[in-house]
Amino acid sequence: MHHSRQIITLLAAMPFVAFAAFSSGVAAGQTPKLATEHFMIDAVDPGIKLYVRNKRPEEMKQFTSEKTLLFVHGGTLPSGPTFDFPLEGISWMDHVAHHGWDVYFVDVRGFGGSTRPPEMDQPPANNSPIATYDVAIKDVSAAVDFILQRRGVPKVNLLGWSHGTVLTGAYAANQPDKVERLVLHAPPWLRTSSPPQTASRQFGAYDETLIASLRERMQAGAPENSKNDLMPRAWSETWAAAVQATDPLGSKQNPSVLRYPAGMRQDMRNYWEAGKPYYDPERIKAPTLVIVAEWDGVAPPDGA
Repeated sequence: MHHSRQIITLLAAMPFVAFAAFSSGVAAGQTPKLATEHFMIDAVDPGIKLYVRNKRPEEMKQFTSEKTLLFVHGGTLPSGPTFDFPLEGISWMDHVAHHGWDVYFVDVRGFGGSTRPPEMDQPPANNSPIATYDVAIKDVSAAVDFILQRRGVPKVNLLGWSHGTVLTGAYAANQPDKVERLVLHAPPWLRTSSPPQTASRQFGAYDETLIASLRERMQAGAPENSKNDLMPRAWSETWAAAVQATDPLGSKQNPSVLRYPAGMRQDMRNYWEAGKPYYDPERIKAPTLVIVAEWDGVAPPDGA
């Protein structure tokens, strides 16, 4: 590869440990007040709106590529519960913004606050998987272009989580001149465990996960005696409620579920699990940090 790359293995159930990748520039005891803005931007495809959130210090008036960041979520959870869920009053997004960053996240279509494709109003088996890598990358591209135009900066930093690492990695390979730095947190293709037994089942347009199972999914592989320390039950219950709120239709089911497009999971099978990389990392110019989240060599379930 033609750029600097560092790979770190972390024992982590949630990606909060990556704070350090974007933490610098705040004097001790100073916590700037944050401004928060919400946007519904146009996707490349007509009729699709993408939800984008921005947080930054209120007094920030000048913007640079070096301190502009876009978070990109994975294949199951939307951005809000992943990047902007407050633990003891502060979220990952808050933490980075407090350190003088102009921080954004985007929900790919079918996730969170973005447009739900019409296929999600039908039984999943009626249609092929939606929001595949190709489609999701178009949504990431729309968010990047929105930020660049809004702030008048030439580049952004990208941080992808789980399947979001495929989207950001591929975007950085295809649009290297628009990416300042790249963080790939918990890439799903770097698993050391075997593919799940469900790998042979046929995907429909979307998939679903029981809200009640989210804590178990997130802590898969973690030592039993450490699970409550890593994610206290009170935290996980509040977090699960925040996840449930992102899918009003799924929350009305009994039991409640989180519905999410199946395209990224289908592409994981078609590419990485088939030994076929989705993009060429040699085309990435930006300095890149790869963070591998695993428990004793057993990667957590993909798609978080």
